[in-house]
Amino acid sequence: MKFLFKLSRFDNAGLVILRLALAVIFLVHGTMKWSMWSMQPSDQLPASMLTILRILSIAEPTAAICLILGFLTPVATFGLSIVMIGAINLKMNIMNLKFMERQGSGWEFEFLILFGLVCLFLSGAGKFSLDRLLFRKED
Repeated sequence: MKFLFKLSRFDNAGLVILRLALAVIFLVHGTMKWSMWSMQPSDQLPASMLTILRILSIAEPTAAICLILGFLTPVATFGLSIVMIGAINLKMNIMNLKFMERQGSGWEFEFLILFGLVCLFLSGAGKFSLDRLLFRKED
């Protein structure tokens, strides 16, 4: 049982893994939105939604790079948390999806990502980050 308590010495490695996992998700989803720049508004994709998606095509990959580097982690996680709250709101209130759906996905994935971001926001980027290097607090 002592072994399990000794695992806490790897908490900084865990933060790197969490940062990288979340970064990959936002990097992939953000770059997928780059195609929106060549699209025109339509009945299925109104101009307001297209504008939001274009902004996200810049914000998500930028924040993902910040997570990879551990740079401005509180700012990146806060901004991405707002994105995830918006995604959850869209799925709950516009698409009328439940937390879990029998067919397809609900909003459980977005919920998990949101709370991963909240954990990073509260804990910080950890020892292996530019935040630590540049803004180091005296221990």
